Amino acid sequence: MKRKVEWKFILIFLVIAFSIYFMLPPSEKIKLGLDLKGGMHLVLQVVTDDAVKMERDQEILRLKSLLEDEGIKVGNIYGKGIATIVVEGVPADRESDFDAVIKANFVSNWEYSGVVEGKAELTLKPKVISSIRENAVEEALETIRRRVDEFGIAEPVIQRQGIKGDQIVVELPGVDNPKRVRALIKNTALLELKLVKDGPFPTKEEALKKYGGKLPEDLQILPSKGKGYYVVERAAAVTGRDLKTARRCADKYNLPAVCFQLNAEGARKFEKVTSQNIGRQLAIVLDNVIESAPNIRSTIFDSGIIEGSFTSEEAHDLALILRTGSLPASIKIIEERTIGPSLGADSIRKGLKASILALILVMLFMIVYYNLAGVNATIALLMNMLIIFGALALFRAALTLPGIAGIVLTIGMSVDANVLIFERIREELAAGKSPLAAIDAGFSRAFTTILDANLTTIIAAIFLFSFGTGPIKGFAVTLIIGILASIFTAVFVSKAIFELIYFGKRKVEKISI
Repeated sequence: MKRKVEWKFILIFLVIAFSIYFMLPPSEKIKLGLDLKGGMHLVLQVVTDDAVKMERDQEILRLKSLLEDEGIKVGNIYGKGIATIVVEGVPADRESDFDAVIKANFVSNWEYSGVVEGKAELTLKPKVISSIRENAVEEALETIRRRVDEFGIAEPVIQRQGIKGDQIVVELPGVDNPKRVRALIKNTALLELKLVKDGPFPTKEEALKKYGGKLPEDLQILPSKGKGYYVVERAAAVTGRDLKTARRCADKYNLPAVCFQLNAEGARKFEKVTSQNIGRQLAIVLDNVIESAPNIRSTIFDSGIIEGSFTSEEAHDLALILRTGSLPASIKIIEERTIGPSLGADSIRKGLKASILALILVMLFMIVYYNLAGVNATIALLMNMLIIFGALALFRAALTLPGIAGIVLTIGMSVDANVLIFERIREELAAGKSPLAAIDAGFSRAFTTILDANLTTIIAAIFLFSFGTGPIKGFAVTLIIGILASIFTAVFVSKAIFELIYFGKRKVEKISI
């Protein structure tokens, strides 16, 4: 019996030692959630229609290039809706060649019914649209994560939510410049290089007037950051997807600007468009606003510069956004909360006060009601708290205000297991069993009830963790850890203490319970 008790206390000592090791110093090991540390909470929605349109526009460019290579001249190619390409003016004598180009390059992803009276339509297949939408959200998630990481925000929470899965929750503890961070996250930073057809015009109406009030489908009017409006080709020659890197630099007037470099594919496209359009203007478009529209004086290969009225900070942030990748679609902020650090400090103070008060009252009740056995339960309860904080530190789980509520709930649930055991021991004593036999029976017969009750709570907590967000996850984590710790302390530690006190004696006439 003595050897059995010894190994139990060796295990208990190791659990305590590891809990203290992982927990200290608590200021470095235990993270505070957004509601305790202060910061920003954003719920973003990815407008996945934009991603589908972008895919359509890129395919328009590819189709134009393929038809040029085959020498097939058509009247017009433009987009309709979000997922349809319309080709007008297909020559009657080249319809079979046109069909061959489409079937060789597009039928796997596009629905195509042939040329009718010189007109053809291609529509993205539903499964392809679904795939584009899914990829857009995943890409947006990773892009936002890269931006936040490069900005230097510590321990952010970035995850998907929503029934459609098109929402992203972003929690940024300790943010002291919400406006800048909001712009950093929300800006699509869609870089496009588009050939200028006409302009500048003083107003949008003046631009439309030149085209008889209706713009051809393959053109669009975009505002200039400087002044006026330009008519540009709708399909971009080069996009941010072709970007290799970007950095803050200075323009010829030594003002802040952003220099960018293209990857191999982007350089090939850039070289082609600049060599074929020397003398024309090339608009550098960022999020549908023309930053500048310089003239193409010679063939350009793999680099360029974005000039504008940037501050040094704006140029730095734009380079950061471009470097980490443009968002595949625009982002809507559908919920925003900013929590000040003073509110978080007040929550910590009140949460700790509630936890300590609950702990003291529960310990006093157990000692008064169960005498020496209550001291046993109190020791187990204190060890339970130690294990919880050690586990939070080990798994780098964030402590939130609901998490503190979970700890307070765990205090009650922990002693609830002891109450079940102690009441069972009292019943066994009342039935005439010896003290040692009553202790054994009390622990063994109460264990099933304790396990069943706590297991159902753990299952509920797992669902909260799986489908909840932010603070709800914090509550679920502390609850799960607390329940597992309470089963260990109430059943294993508490019995080990009983064995240490009573089982070494030759004769035990009564126990203090």
